[in-house]
Amino acid sequence: MKQLIKFSVLALVLSGETHGADTIIHAGKLIDGVSNSVRTDVSIVLSGDRIDSVEEGWIAASQGETVVDLTNHTVMPGFIDMHVHLDGELDPPGSYSEGFYMNSADLALRATVYASRTLRAGFTTVRDLGTSDVDAIRALRTAINSGLVEGPRIYMAGKAIATTGGHADPTNGIRSDLRQDPGPKEGVINSADEAYKAVRQRYKDGSDVIKLTVTGGVLSLAKSGDNPQFTVDELQAVVAAAKDYNFKVAVHAHGAEGMKRAVKAGVDSVEHGTYMDDETMALMKAHGTWYVPTISAGKWVAELAEQDDKLPAVVRPKAAAVGPLIQDTFARAYAEGVKIAFGTDAGVAPHGRNADEFVYMVEAGMSVMDAIKSATMNAATLLGQDTIMGSVERGKLADLVAVVGDPTEDVRVLLSPAMVIKGGEIYTIAH
Repeated sequence: MKQLIKFSVLALVLSGETHGADTIIHAGKLIDGVSNSVRTDVSIVLSGDRIDSVEEGWIAASQGETVVDLTNHTVMPGFIDMHVHLDGELDPPGSYSEGFYMNSADLALRATVYASRTLRAGFTTVRDLGTSDVDAIRALRTAINSGLVEGPRIYMAGKAIATTGGHADPTNGIRSDLRQDPGPKEGVINSADEAYKAVRQRYKDGSDVIKLTVTGGVLSLAKSGDNPQFTVDELQAVVAAAKDYNFKVAVHAHGAEGMKRAVKAGVDSVEHGTYMDDETMALMKAHGTWYVPTISAGKWVAELAEQDDKLPAVVRPKAAAVGPLIQDTFARAYAEGVKIAFGTDAGVAPHGRNADEFVYMVEAGMSVMDAIKSATMNAATLLGQDTIMGSVERGKLADLVAVVGDPTEDVRVLLSPAMVIKGGEIYTIAH
């Protein structure tokens, strides 16, 4: 007997029911993550955690199958955010001191809230690009994979790798008798040999990707926000070691010189890219390097910089200088044809507001369809998971997001998903 689930926009309830039998989605509109056109009146057949088929028209269900009526919705692949930090959320000045009193368990439990917000915002997969506590994020990843808590699929970097005094040196700003001398295990290297040890430590820690901070950064307690902080030899060693362990390499970078060195060394993606110049863009296009813009974080830190009581004195001028530029850099990179994958730096920007990035990208001149592709097929390709996610196609993971209306007509509908499906598990969301 056919089971029909109808969803009224006014009466959506949060649920997390897994349908063991096949589920048929009747989509009024479909953006599949591959095509540039919007398809209409499509049936998406789910079998377990996979997409079994995508059919034209609204096919009838057989006995035991569930039909989900999304005929007034646009369905898309589950979104992928390639730059988040689930272990915290920037709320200065308090967030600068919490490392002295929060344990791994505290961070992991709090991260479950941020993970849930992220999933409910339509993001079924994320790349966690650096944490202060590897145990906390690894435990969160395990708990989500085990079905104990709800959240997106996590690909984690573990502890980011810096040089002494660099953006991810965990002892920046700490009084001298507490600093000690962190090494590769803690994410600080100063030679090619130490680069190998750092990569191997992340393999031991269970990381999925390598994150480097190749220039200064905004929020660290250090003076420069953009100076190059790795030598060419160090970068080449990191990339070579990463290839041995099948890691992709993502680099935080604001300054052009640090970006150029990293791109020439063969990294996979540049994050932020604030002072990217024409030469850097040409290098990225020649090397096939992806750009992950994080406009959301730029806007958030710029807003904080205007408040006298928020950011530390050494941070405020960096935030005021760097934050407002990222959207313009993104606009130039997009116009020049640099490959772009979606990323927000959520954790700097608030968790659960990841979809704001779509609005900012479109404001800067990107088409809505390209913005959606940046968070679907482009992101899956950069992640190295394009054979299992990133599009609505047979054999892919049953990761879907549905919104009321058509985002190609109003991008802001992406801010309020009505339904999220991750691995065949359905979440309907009240607003």
